[in-house]
Amino acid sequence: MTELGSALRVVLADDHPVVRDGLSALLGSVPGLTVVETVANGRDAVRAAVTAAPDVLVLDIQMPDLDGVAAAAEIGKVAPGVGVLMLTMFDDDDSVFAAMRAGARGYVLKGATQEEIVRAIRAVAAGEAIFSPSVASRVLAYLSGPPRTAAPFPELTPREREVLDLIAAGLPNATIGARLGLAAKTVSNHTSAIFAKLQVAGRSEAIVRARTVGLGNP
Repeated sequence: MTELGSALRVVLADDHPVVRDGLSALLGSVPGLTVVETVANGRDAVRAAVTAAPDVLVLDIQMPDLDGVAAAAEIGKVAPGVGVLMLTMFDDDDSVFAAMRAGARGYVLKGATQEEIVRAIRAVAAGEAIFSPSVASRVLAYLSGPPRTAAPFPELTPREREVLDLIAAGLPNATIGARLGLAAKTVSNHTSAIFAKLQVAGRSEAIVRARTVGLGNP
């Protein structure tokens, strides 16, 4: 990658020509940065990550052919030394955390100033994580919140988990069917599937297993 003292190499990926060209001109005027290529879709961004050997690849999220999140994940496989910075208008939780899981080191909103974008590019090139203020506060809240526990018995379907919850509450099949709007035969089928998946011998053992994880409470 870039040697000490030389300009950081940047690739820009955005499907809007005005944004792409404007950002290229903006960054091209900054000492220490060189825009080596601009592309209009995620597939070309992955290619450029390999052929142009940038220090940082700036990605939009919504692009044709391959979106920014999928492109970031692909870049992590084919060019793991390239730092990915998301520059997008999307600030919803799903987009932010999907980008992080895909390997993006930074997430900056398009309303950011030139100084903020340049600072983010340099931070990502240095291996740091950087986020727009509103995004950063959400990430911190997520990370500092209570651990998110998975649903008990993930091998069960949501409906089977509902049935098991009512079994653990001591309800007979007829009552469970009436409660969930299911035919007696359907409840029986669900019950058999639950016993098989939990590898229990019968209703009593299933109730014990279910109550140990908090099911069956009123």
